[in-house]
Amino acid sequence: MNHEAVWAVYDRQIRRGAQTGSPGARVEHVGNVIRQIGAEHDWNGIHWADLDAATADAAITEQVRHFTSEGRTFEWKLYTQDRPTDLADRLLAAGFVPEPPETVMVAEVAGLSVEPDVPQGVRLVPVTDAAGVRLMADAHEIAFGEEGSGLSERLSKRVLTQLAETPESIVAVVAMAGDAPVSSARMEFYPGTDFAGLWGGGTAPEWRGKGIYRALVAYRARVAAERGCRYLQVDASDDSRPILQRLGFVPLSVTTPYVYQP
Repeated sequence: MNHEAVWAVYDRQIRRGAQTGSPGARVEHVGNVIRQIGAEHDWNGIHWADLDAATADAAITEQVRHFTSEGRTFEWKLYTQDRPTDLADRLLAAGFVPEPPETVMVAEVAGLSVEPDVPQGVRLVPVTDAAGVRLMADAHEIAFGEEGSGLSERLSKRVLTQLAETPESIVAVVAMAGDAPVSSARMEFYPGTDFAGLWGGGTAPEWRGKGIYRALVAYRARVAAERGCRYLQVDASDDSRPILQRLGFVPLSVTTPYVYQP
């Protein structure tokens, strides 16, 4: 894979050509900034910006003003390649709080296994309705220890809305051990691009290291192949990065979410 060429396609199609599968959100091009704004349960934030030392501070101030006026916490997704080189320092000075960095990883669908190999006693169940979304949220809370944080509730609302109004934009799946959800994941599609995005995949602590994460990647890779996607993309945590590398994913960039809360 030519990393620079694939990054250029990713930057053009996914960041500058940003689109949303959420019916309640919209993507706006405002000057040299591309942002998404929607309901509280939607992702709100900055996809891309063409800035330099002379324009960065004013652009940051304007985005803070805009999202604050809408009452929205929002995220500025900062990538290694973004400019100016001190943009992170400028975001910090403006009151943004960084979250753990993630590695942007990409694989060609044609080179991935599409046969989920789940451990004995586990089955993969497609998420298609409210009951499935509840199981997915339960698995998320068990995996990430976020019960009561509100994150699972916001995720559930977003997935439910997509399944009801734009079902072609999302595929979701939950791994079940008997009657217990032990892992969940989803894939989002970006029509007119070469990419589909993988999200989630956290697994209950007692089930880690047994191949469930790999099986969820293969499950989604099979659907991506059926839909003609060329690449799968993941914002990978430090935990998932080595697994993905063994599966054939390669790093393109590092992205750090800088979050501003009004």
